[in-house]
Amino acid sequence: MNPAPINHLLANQDGVITRAQALAAALTPRQIHHRIATKQWCALHRGVYLEANRSHAPAARLRAVVFAAGRGAHAHGPSAAWWLGLLPHPPRTHYITVPTPRKATIRGCKVRRRTIATPDTTTTRGLTITALPLTILDTAVTIPDGTAFLDRALQRWTTLADLTATHQRNKGRHGARKATTMLRNARTGGESEAERLLIHHLRKHKIHGWRTQVQVRGYFLDIAFEKHKLAIEVDGWAWHRDVQRFTSDMTRQNVLINEGWRVLRFSWHHVNANPDAVVREIREALSRG
Repeated sequence: MNPAPINHLLANQDGVITRAQALAAALTPRQIHHRIATKQWCALHRGVYLEANRSHAPAARLRAVVFAAGRGAHAHGPSAAWWLGLLPHPPRTHYITVPTPRKATIRGCKVRRRTIATPDTTTTRGLTITALPLTILDTAVTIPDGTAFLDRALQRWTTLADLTATHQRNKGRHGARKATTMLRNARTGGESEAERLLIHHLRKHKIHGWRTQVQVRGYFLDIAFEKHKLAIEVDGWAWHRDVQRFTSDMTRQNVLINEGWRVLRFSWHHVNANPDAVVREIREALSRG
């Protein structure tokens, strides 16, 4: 037998190969058994093997679980995001989709049953995963800093139109309601909601002495502690701010500082995800003023 097809597969699949692939490459069942018995290959899952001279690296691990899930399976959410380079590290637990109505149980994986439309899947480096927009949406509703991830994605990798169209095609999936809220906040920029949230937390923690929309040198401050000359500025999602807005905000902050004001800036993500830390920073600034 010519070993070239097998070696090519192993080289391009991080040392991982399935029984079906080996048979398609002209290996016989006896030859497959021999490789396992002589420890040339080790079994990772039923019908999925790793070349013995390869480490069980993150890429090999993800390939193996997708292959083990069977035909039509693909990685989604944080697993697909890591595969595409959108996340720096693979998740501890991989996220795999199998088409309905098939079931699959794979150790170390969260498996969802859903038939994904063809436009929302892709093959990258020989592995089937969800396409970029659906990967971003599924990841944003899964990881702890999902809104910041979505904001970063809109700055670098996708558009709101693509995300919205993908969301509409995939109604009813796990996390869809949360994604609807995230997309609504992304569409409006989140600035007004962030300000409302911050005011809510100031009242909740009984922090007094502030007013909203205080005018200083022609600029309106979101929240101002006039006695302490402390301005609180609340920014929306970064992708919503163009160069002109960024320059205007910088000029405004410089004017305030030259007028003797101290300025604290918080993003929508700060206020939404970690309001207690925001309140602590404000209290600390007030104690120094």
